[in-house]
Amino acid sequence: MSKSLCRVVVAVTSAWVMNGAAAQAEEPPPVMTRARLASSYEEPGGKLYVRLKLLPGSKIPFTTQTFRLSDRSLLTGIPEGSSVKFTARQIDGENTLTSIHAVAECRRFQPCE
Repeated sequence: MSKSLCRVVVAVTSAWVMNGAAAQAEEPPPVMTRARLASSYEEPGGKLYVRLKLLPGSKIPFTTQTFRLSDRSLLTGIPEGSSVKFTARQIDGENTLTSIHAVAECRRFQPCE
């Protein structure tokens, strides 16, 4: 192979690898998920947790999941049993709420936003 062809192959490969690394570095946009606030509690170590009853998806039944709460103020004004929308991320190996707010409850057999 000639030197100029080798340079072209190296340049194209480098650009391809760099584009792949840049694509992996970008985080996908957050997805708002509907749920019902079941309860919240604090562990003896001071960690705050929230239990959310997730609404069923296409083939997934109701499920209750526990999320870590990084800031107690996120739950201000949201009573237990409220319908909520939230976003979460994996932080330090735990599902952690990044945002949560109360929303109107979905009507049965009607599309939710």
